[in-house]
Amino acid sequence: MRVAIVHYWLVSMRGGEKVVEALCDMYPDADIFTLVYDESRMSETIKRHKVTSSFLQKIPGAVKHYQSLLPLMPFALESLDLSGYDLIISSESGPAKGIIAPPHSTHVCYCHSPMRYIWDHYHVYRARAGLASRMMLPVMAPLLRSWDVSTSLRVDRFVANSHHVKARIGKYYGRSATVIHPPVAVDDYAVSDDIGDFYLCAGQLVSYKRIDLAVRAFTKMGRNLVVIGEGKELAALKAIAGPTITFLGRTPFPVMKEKLARCRALIFPGEEDFGIVPVEAMASGRPVIAFGSGGALETVLPGLSGMLFNEQTPEAIIDAVESFEAQAAMFDPQAIRAHAARFSTRNFKLGMELIIQEELRARKTAALQPAPHGEARRFPFDTVFPVPAPETDRVH
Repeated sequence: MRVAIVHYWLVSMRGGEKVVEALCDMYPDADIFTLVYDESRMSETIKRHKVTSSFLQKIPGAVKHYQSLLPLMPFALESLDLSGYDLIISSESGPAKGIIAPPHSTHVCYCHSPMRYIWDHYHVYRARAGLASRMMLPVMAPLLRSWDVSTSLRVDRFVANSHHVKARIGKYYGRSATVIHPPVAVDDYAVSDDIGDFYLCAGQLVSYKRIDLAVRAFTKMGRNLVVIGEGKELAALKAIAGPTITFLGRTPFPVMKEKLARCRALIFPGEEDFGIVPVEAMASGRPVIAFGSGGALETVLPGLSGMLFNEQTPEAIIDAVESFEAQAAMFDPQAIRAHAARFSTRNFKLGMELIIQEELRARKTAALQPAPHGEARRFPFDTVFPVPAPETDRVH
């Protein structure tokens, strides 16, 4: 069986690329297809595979400024030749599912999110875009939405990374999906007995993650906040930060691991489709103080692994931090880590293997047994992979 893994772009190692790594482990002979590829920033796992990029790779500056090439992405994606592949697994957040698959193949799409910048985050992206993008988006976005919806019909089976994303797949594509949470390397993290006097924010410094709320809150409180990450919001965040805010930029893994294990708690003020960093903090035994929306509702259990606040304001974060500090001793690091184990890479691989084999069998059976005259074939689209419950009781 020839296997192809399609990822929107390979320019950094974040959550989506960790999914690609896990798929590479599952299918060591698979070929990878992507719009643009920066080999220097990829892991050894990905670099061991044959990687084919689109014609966008040949445009000067495309690897760095790939987002400005959004209008060309459907054409570039459809130019990728997947003839001869039996199983195609697309990793979707930007356009990836829109490849043209051979008629005999099975196409399973692991969806991190429908494209945010043309759907639910469209107005936010447009408001914060440059002048040229603000003028182009009203013209291009309807065309891209039509293409995005039409290409959802090219997928045989959708897998969502959270129930939050599953609901959006149903809303925008009219398709149901299986929920399998993304892989988190929980065994790479460890609990520490040496807890520091600081809180932590970590991730890409972009507007929708709302790191600005945490910076404002901790500046006002005069408490220590360490910010790890890089992105175009960095200068603006430094401009509003007080003396208790420390920016470390992009850090090597040992530093990230140490900060996750020693922080008083992770502050997570944005709405994420899933959110891997909170699970990494939990795998380090540390609680998470998160905005109560999106994927955080599926990972942060109040009283066990953290706390939730209901408004994206500095004041809501301040109230949550003060409430946390009043009951911090109630959180058990080992119980938090046990909860994080349910989001392990092993569980992701088991779930994906189950779904892929089920879909291959379903399509093979349908091909061998034509449907009765006048009836459409039916496929099992709406199952949820069961995730083991945490072994430890919730802390009250």
